[in-house]
Amino acid sequence: MDASVHWVLWDGACDFCAWSMARLRRRDAHGRFRIAPFQSAPPELLQRVAPHALRRGVHVITADGRILRSGRAVLFICEQLGYGWLTRPLSLPPMVWAVEGVYWVIARLRGKLSRWLRLSETECPR
Repeated sequence: MDASVHWVLWDGACDFCAWSMARLRRRDAHGRFRIAPFQSAPPELLQRVAPHALRRGVHVITADGRILRSGRAVLFICEQLGYGWLTRPLSLPPMVWAVEGVYWVIARLRGKLSRWLRLSETECPR
């Protein structure tokens, strides 16, 4: 496993998640991320995260071994893509709590969002 990249684990059964990961792939010009549905991720990564947690939110395992999930994972991804000017203030309390809250609302509505946005597997390359 390449120790210089960050792993992004996501729910491969979620069309909204697939759409989001396709967008991440397009924006990751420097190849900082390895993106994998948790259902087919390398076993050594899966041993580090509880299975029920993987179903609830995106996870990032950073190159230095930290595990970030949900809103904090999204903030880390955005920072790595060059949006640090935006993510740094959002990473501090109380803003990070708002980011987590918004993440959880979106996570709970992801099925509806997939339907509203008319996302399907053919539109969401994995």
